[in-house]
Amino acid sequence: MVSRFTTFYRHIVEEERKYPEATGQLSDLLADIALACKVISLEVNRAGLIDILGFTGEENIQGEQVKKLDVYANDVLTNVMKQGGHICAVCSEEEENFIPIDDKFTENKYVTNKYICHFDPLDGSSNIEVNVSIGTIFSVYKRVTSSGPGALEDCLQKGIHQVAAGYVIYGSSTVLVYTTGKGVHVFTLDPSVGEFLLSNENVTIPKKAKTFSVNEGNFCKWSGGMKKYVSYLKEIDSETSRPYSSRYIGSLVADFHRNLLYGGIFMYPADNKNINGKLRLMYEANPLSFIVEQAGGKSSDGNKRILDIEPKSLHQRTPLFIGSSDEVTLIEKYLSEDL
Repeated sequence: MVSRFTTFYRHIVEEERKYPEATGQLSDLLADIALACKVISLEVNRAGLIDILGFTGEENIQGEQVKKLDVYANDVLTNVMKQGGHICAVCSEEEENFIPIDDKFTENKYVTNKYICHFDPLDGSSNIEVNVSIGTIFSVYKRVTSSGPGALEDCLQKGIHQVAAGYVIYGSSTVLVYTTGKGVHVFTLDPSVGEFLLSNENVTIPKKAKTFSVNEGNFCKWSGGMKKYVSYLKEIDSETSRPYSSRYIGSLVADFHRNLLYGGIFMYPADNKNINGKLRLMYEANPLSFIVEQAGGKSSDGNKRILDIEPKSLHQRTPLFIGSSDEVTLIEKYLSEDL
């Protein structure tokens, strides 16, 4: 039974106490992320009332127009992480290079900067003006170098080495979902007390579902296997519960969150315009893949497990097929026809 008084920080501390070797630093780091997201949530909720909507006139490393709220979210997360003293580098989708953290932030002998944080500060920000749910995605790794500011090798690790991952959705309510490799847990922000309270513990995604999420406007650009799979989902067949329902918001965290709770598959395939896919491995695919696997689901680039991909660059892109395990396995079979 979920206790209405179980806060996010209490939950992560109680989980960490189960392991005698734990130092408590990961709990503090996750609490810092939650704090930053509370601040971002406040600004998102009043974005229409202040001068924070619209573009800055600049482009990010992806060549995309930068929105003012993107910049705000990126600054808040980066500064909170620096001040926390638990990380040696910050990696953000909005930054061309990683940001090494100087040792001056870890002068306290009880704090060591042994972690790396990756962020998509504001996923789905193109939907801000139309009031569609947007979110923050994060993941945490342990550093592989021994000391000092972080290095590129600390930042470029396979997804299997994540020690924590999660996301926060800013919608009708603000919801935080996280895992440290011991199940997936959901918290809802209670604005009256300013705390994330546990609302769903040990989430499991249905093994099979009847919902798919994909931008069918790109159908003509897809491979043959991808076209056949989506066409299959839309055929009438009562024995296999087809046709499936199409649910696509266009905000990754929102589409993923719905499928995590109710089952389904989210797909962002490669196409003849984006031959390597469009989503970012380090900032989007890896953290969500860690979460979905902890919930009993599956994630793939269409050929192999996302978490096993060796990253070559911070902004590396990948196709993504993620959600209920049976559905991801089936799309892999269809895509194998293209090999």
